[in-house]
Amino acid sequence: MPFMSLSIRGLVLVGVMLATGIACCQDAPTKQATIYRICPETPAELRRLFRPGETELPIVSAHRGGAGPGYPENCIATFEQTLSKGFAMLEIDPRLTKDGQVVVHHDATLDRTTTGIGKLVDKTLDELQQLRLKDSEGRVTEYKIPTLDQVIRWARGKTILVLDQKDVPLATRVTKISDNNAESYVMLIIGNYRDAKMCYEMNSDIMMEVMVPSHEKVDAFDATGIPWDHVIAFLGHVPPDDPTLYASVNQKGASTMVGTSRNLDREYQQRIAKDENGLRVDYQSLLDRGADVIETDLPRELSHLLYRARLDTWVNQPALRKE
Repeated sequence: MPFMSLSIRGLVLVGVMLATGIACCQDAPTKQATIYRICPETPAELRRLFRPGETELPIVSAHRGGAGPGYPENCIATFEQTLSKGFAMLEIDPRLTKDGQVVVHHDATLDRTTTGIGKLVDKTLDELQQLRLKDSEGRVTEYKIPTLDQVIRWARGKTILVLDQKDVPLATRVTKISDNNAESYVMLIIGNYRDAKMCYEMNSDIMMEVMVPSHEKVDAFDATGIPWDHVIAFLGHVPPDDPTLYASVNQKGASTMVGTSRNLDREYQQRIAKDENGLRVDYQSLLDRGADVIETDLPRELSHLLYRARLDTWVNQPALRKE
């Protein structure tokens, strides 16, 4: 966990960090903190969790894990904080290092989110471990770039990881899941239906997130022969207005996801203080239209806005627990 209990030495360390501009995650979860766990134990349980019509899902998808002040994107401490506020799957970004290791980092370059400069692929893992991550405000934290293996081991029994592609080949991502026996809680974002077929052929237990933005794409995915319960259908960063598209995907057997990082999330801070109910209605309208999961840059805020009054009613359901 990010912090142990504070001793005199710990107080000195915090003082040094504040004096040098290093951001502290003072409200990061401790061992006693609440955690909302998504914990399917088998690939079949994962597929069952996202079976349409079973129940309304109280789950958000945390884009890059849900960065914020004190919390860098693609960082385990940030993931822990996100899970302390509600049920969330975590969309993360694997990248290859110079020496062929796989780390979790969004940008191809280091400058925006770390104390380093230049291209990530030009650095070895040892060189990357000398760097520190920056939070959403650009402040340096104590945290390092994690490896994908570290994140996969951490996530078991806590959440569902959704791996984007970036510069990591499909076969490498499939192998990482297989080698970690992580098919019950690690999914892949797949860029095209040809790769989706390849993934299914390499390991039919791996669930995928695929883009299905139109009725024509529903038909095209249908033609692949991949079972619909093996995917979540991402309908777009601009959520479609047509409710029949959502219904069509659900009827095929897949849940739907839409993104708000490029629209409603950008209005959140301006509207939350003066129009919380109106903002809630706008997010809720996406669920009413047929979206099963919202991918957001603000997972902690959205869990509170949409699900705070009902979170505990889902606790101890299959694959969902609060501890």
